[in-house]
Amino acid sequence: MNTLQLKVNLSFQELAALVKQLSPDEKLKLNDVIWEEDMDIPTQHQKLVLQRIDKARKNPNRMMNWDKES
Repeated sequence: MNTLQLKVNLSFQELAALVKQLSPDEKLKLNDVIWEEDMDIPTQHQKLVLQRIDKARKNPNRMMNWDKES
């Protein structure tokens, strides 16, 4: 198997400028490559989100209506 090692020193802004030059299809493909790895959500975080959803269901009045002006 042939391998290629590449190190390019770019700032985030320079990298972003390069990505902006890609076509929409190329950007989608790049996004797929970046996020193709499985990311496990820690059990502790899952429990916290479920607890917050449960609180919101039990007392919907405590939730802020983002569509309503304050």
